[in-house]
Amino acid sequence: MRSIKKEFPYLLFVLPAFILYTIVTIIPVLTTFVYSFTNFNGMSHNYNFVGLQNYIKVFTTNNVTSSFINSIVYGFVTPIVVTVLAIPLALLLDSKMKTRNIQRAIFFFPAVISSLFLGYIWNFILSPSDFGLINSIRISLGQGKLLLLADPHMAMILLILANVWCVTGWHACIYLANIQMIDKSYYEAAEIDGAGGFAKFRTITLPFLAPAMTVSVMLLLTGSLKAFDLPFALTNGGPGYATTMVTQTIITEGINSDRVGFASSMSFLFLLVISFFALFQVRIMRRREENLS
Repeated sequence: MRSIKKEFPYLLFVLPAFILYTIVTIIPVLTTFVYSFTNFNGMSHNYNFVGLQNYIKVFTTNNVTSSFINSIVYGFVTPIVVTVLAIPLALLLDSKMKTRNIQRAIFFFPAVISSLFLGYIWNFILSPSDFGLINSIRISLGQGKLLLLADPHMAMILLILANVWCVTGWHACIYLANIQMIDKSYYEAAEIDGAGGFAKFRTITLPFLAPAMTVSVMLLLTGSLKAFDLPFALTNGGPGYATTMVTQTIITEGINSDRVGFASSMSFLFLLVISFFALFQVRIMRRREENLS
């Protein structure tokens, strides 16, 4: 009882945030879960309970299953590529070059602009039409057009590369902040022992970057899995359903097709998928941190 009285002033400070979180997150999630078992169309309140019918339909509808696969591919490839690029970039930005501050600003700049706006810019650059920047240059040089976003496999690759371009600089800053916190005496001791550059990176830098890597990969994984703005602006889910993400399918099915109950079942399933992968990734990488420490 005494501990509750002691913590009561702190609970009062938390209460407004908890109420807001309940209104904008917990209640909508619970409402979505209820609607997922109905045939609610988003307008009429005369809806019926349909049991697991919506969930069964999720696994038997081609465009829905393909969007799930696209989101998982996009969500897993992006963190790998960004991590491989962001760590060396952070090491480069930590160097003593005179232009390092300008370089930091340049690499961080894409993270400041809206992903939707960047998607439209990349759409203009990569458009398979005559008016696309790359194709217009090729035509002016007397060369043929490239399919680019009109090719299903190439569209997904270019979408991932565009996202990597957008977020690598920001995640490099996460690693850079962690690198600058490493005590330089570790490197001095390693040099005395005759360690080279790669040996110092492997035995000192990489272990100290483990906490930053956990946070970075989690943000990349969850952000890429629930991505909507960049894929929508760049490819609009095309060609066909080659780059359609679950988020776009949920909106299409829920709003455009007036099947809110069906879209709710997709939303709740996708919430479970994101939660599972995020918790699994954090657990694995936390264990890696313990092994490296």
